[in-house]
Amino acid sequence: MARNRFDVDEKLESPFRMAHLKRALVYVRRHRFKMLLALILSGLASVAGLFGPKIMQWTLDDAIPNKDVALLLRLALLYTGIILLGIVFTTIRARIMALVSQDIIYDIRQDLFAHLQKLPFSYYDSRPAGKILVRVINYVNSVANMLSNGIINSILEFINLVVIIVFMFNTNATLSWVILAGLPIFITLIIIIKPRQRKAWQEQSNKSSNYNAYLAESIDGVRVSQLFSRQEINISIMRRLAVACKKVWMKAVSIGNTIWVSAELITQIVFTFMYIAGVYWLGGTIVSFGVILAMGQYVSRFWQPILNLANIYNMFINNVAYLERIFETMDEPVTVDDIPGASELPAVGGDVEFRGVSFGYDPDILILQNVYFSVKAGQSIALVGPTGAGKTTVVNLISRFYNLTAGSILIDGEHDISKVTLHSLRSQMGIMLQDSFIFSGTIMDNIRYGRLDATDQEVIAAAKAVHAHDFISEMSKGYHTEVNERGSRLSAGQKQLISFARTLLADPRILILDEAT
Repeated sequence: MARNRFDVDEKLESPFRMAHLKRALVYVRRHRFKMLLALILSGLASVAGLFGPKIMQWTLDDAIPNKDVALLLRLALLYTGIILLGIVFTTIRARIMALVSQDIIYDIRQDLFAHLQKLPFSYYDSRPAGKILVRVINYVNSVANMLSNGIINSILEFINLVVIIVFMFNTNATLSWVILAGLPIFITLIIIIKPRQRKAWQEQSNKSSNYNAYLAESIDGVRVSQLFSRQEINISIMRRLAVACKKVWMKAVSIGNTIWVSAELITQIVFTFMYIAGVYWLGGTIVSFGVILAMGQYVSRFWQPILNLANIYNMFINNVAYLERIFETMDEPVTVDDIPGASELPAVGGDVEFRGVSFGYDPDILILQNVYFSVKAGQSIALVGPTGAGKTTVVNLISRFYNLTAGSILIDGEHDISKVTLHSLRSQMGIMLQDSFIFSGTIMDNIRYGRLDATDQEVIAAAKAVHAHDFISEMSKGYHTEVNERGSRLSAGQKQLISFARTLLADPRILILDEAT
């Protein structure tokens, strides 16, 4: 079977550049006060919870042996109060972090979308829409969660770890050293696994992108697929992409689980040694029964932040791959843009002249070579030639959707289109492309798309001018009839007429029909 471009993985970036992380933190700094409040609330809830083992120790070593009912009651009330405070703090913190996460998603997605709107046709020519969509939607969601909850939780878990160590040494320093003995082993393990884990998540990012890209194109081209009875072949390709995605996902998860399993194993070994040492020293001056039970609680709580930090690290490694893809898109150069000092194109008469124009979508393969021709204002001409002769290319170049390889295009004999602003150029042109794209919304919205200030009467006049008024009026709600994206309920001819009306409504000085029929 021929190789499909969705099987082609994007280049892996290695090593990770800290500049990416610093750049991502810009989005965090915008919400630093909310995140600081969330961190404080989380810290208070965490510290309050650490008093539980201490209250247990006081209960076993003081209140129960001395039959002090009043102390036992006070400890019970203290424990209940601490639990309730923890719930309140955690609830408020969760609400704040949900808001911060959504704000970060909004900020990144708006910046990414704004840049995508500026990128030239050449960018979209070489990339499947699905690969772009997965970056804007899936990757941004995941990265935003890392930047909000990931950062807060990592700081919190580190603070928890420090506070737990303080509580442990305050309870019993000797047993605390026994518990800490397993920490260097765990840190060494993370250092060893880190490179493999990052590469695995990069591969998973690639395969997931391939899968989503093919899914988006398959849905968009479902009519063509059914026309050529491609269903079974498409299912086969999708199965292959899904299997590849599953394999790299399982590989990444397996490497991540190595850290989790190792931490659990070390926890149990340390737990066992702590109890053996505690029982050995029990009855002497080193430990009491209450101390052993309290330290047993602290062992679990000591390793819990470490396990959580390991999970956060897994999430970080995963999202680093996503972050690279997001910033790769944001850093994509806008090759077709206003040059420094670009002038506004005044109201044009309509003369268009090609002077020695050469162009190729691939710089090494020219489609147009040294082309000369001119069109006077008010004159209508037709470009005739076989498919692939470059007719649509001429349309794209007049509107400056691409930069010329050589030569120049002049408006009114004096305005080089490369030296005027894109807005002033394109706002005076009306182009009906071969693909009569219809947006989701009403027919009125679609015709008014390029001129939002147009009145209903002007919209209707434009529709009448292209003979679209009659079939629009026969629809259930006339001009307010809702249509789907790409106008799936409209015929090809109806879509063309609506697109033509949209072009005429803009009242262009230069009118170009890439689909003259």
